[in-house]
Amino acid sequence: MNDFDYKFFEDLLKRESGLIITPEKVYLLESRLMPVASKFGLAGLAAIAAKLRLQKDTELQCAVVEAMTTNETSFFRDNSPFQKLKSDILPYFLNNRPTKSLRIWSAACSSGQEPYSIAMLLREMAPQLAGWRFDIVATDLSNDILAQAKSGIYTQFEVQRGLPIQMLVKYFTQQADSRWQIKDEIRDMVTFRTANLLQDVSLLGQFDIVFCRNVLIYFDVPTKAKVLGTIKNQIKSDGVLLLGGAETVLGISDSFKSLPNTKGLYVRQDSTFAPVAAVSVQK
Repeated sequence: MNDFDYKFFEDLLKRESGLIITPEKVYLLESRLMPVASKFGLAGLAAIAAKLRLQKDTELQCAVVEAMTTNETSFFRDNSPFQKLKSDILPYFLNNRPTKSLRIWSAACSSGQEPYSIAMLLREMAPQLAGWRFDIVATDLSNDILAQAKSGIYTQFEVQRGLPIQMLVKYFTQQADSRWQIKDEIRDMVTFRTANLLQDVSLLGQFDIVFCRNVLIYFDVPTKAKVLGTIKNQIKSDGVLLLGGAETVLGISDSFKSLPNTKGLYVRQDSTFAPVAAVSVQK
């Protein structure tokens, strides 16, 4: 690939998705975009770039962005955030939310394993959460990956990654082709919507809990700051943000602060949230 076309794709992907493609990762462009070229009847990456320079082709542009977006995920991935949700976060809201309703946002949800994991955790805690209403909203910029998430159908390999066997038996039905279909009682707990974290997402409304894990690692510092600013606008004053284990807000944004002994969990600077150790859960 020549430098002219590389620069075109670099600018396009950063503008539309925040994704940074460094020169040493040009091979990703070639491996992931050749199927796109074939689908659209184009000779290769140079033809894709030439067509997009010549005219606005929303379908082709979306196909390029979706092909390059990393969709690595698994059920209960890096289990620590789910443990924090159960032991630290939910007990706080049980004591401090008289409306008995919570909104949870799974941002960049990929193929749906994260929001479905949240839904299964809440279902497992049903006795403690009796009378509470939960609204789980899962978003991604890829319509193709959201269609897969909405289907709730996963391969044997996918359900073996992080999903306890007890939950597989309890919340999934095995299909004739050896794939697994998540049951409606879990699937109906999640609403999937298309959203780009680099654009206006105000229509999603306000949230109490935001999962945005393993997303910032793909962005440069200004883009990370922009995404964190977007999330800050959608999170309630006592809301919490969960990032990936390799992610931080330090040196990037002053919209959030960390809490002692709660790695990966952040709150707004003006937050009234207190870890579970500082509250007593009502019986």
